[in-house]
Amino acid sequence: MAKDHTQPATAETYQKTTRTKVRIHQRADYARATVHNILDAGYVVHLAFVHDGAPVVIPTFYVRDGESLLIHGSRKTRMFKALAQGMPLCASVTHLDGLVLARSWFHHSMNYRSVSVHGQAVEVTGDAERLQALRLVMERIAPGRADGSRPPNAQEMKATVVLRIPLDEAVAKVRTGGPNDDEADLDLPYWAGCVPIETRHMAPVTSRTMRQKVAVPDAIVALASTG
Repeated sequence: MAKDHTQPATAETYQKTTRTKVRIHQRADYARATVHNILDAGYVVHLAFVHDGAPVVIPTFYVRDGESLLIHGSRKTRMFKALAQGMPLCASVTHLDGLVLARSWFHHSMNYRSVSVHGQAVEVTGDAERLQALRLVMERIAPGRADGSRPPNAQEMKATVVLRIPLDEAVAKVRTGGPNDDEADLDLPYWAGCVPIETRHMAPVTSRTMRQKVAVPDAIVALASTG
């Protein structure tokens, strides 16, 4: 009989399932806090699903809302049409933190933080619920941005679909540190180490189409200092 690798969820951890099992177990982290922190640091999620018998991966903006991810887009796109119908999906968020250079080709690697989520999306219905979800999207861009821009009108709301992806099956995978060279390679005359990589906000650039003199909101200016 095959060994059961599943573990039940707790208040602090996600359930470990056959779909979220990480082969290199030292890099797996099922803690809700770890998963939340990685998701909250990102903007883009890659959604993988099968459409017309072929695999598809599409990136889109997201925001975490408690134990779920919220995404939105046009009702006319194939992704949102398929996912709104309950198409199975895998959602992935990754932050690349550095290149790891070893003495051997085999042990070169990368430092990263990632989250994978398996499940199905559920359409958010109800005018109030949909508007609140879109407000969360705007607030993810910058605090106060929802009130600092025009809300969607009736036509825009009709054209937009909002989906919620539950974090029922979620796992983080993280690598940190230097190269793991073989002991036999430590005396080789090759440089080994890490090249850190970071993604950061730059200073905001005002649109050339601005017709009124409006100062850049403090919350948007502050993005450049938050990394």
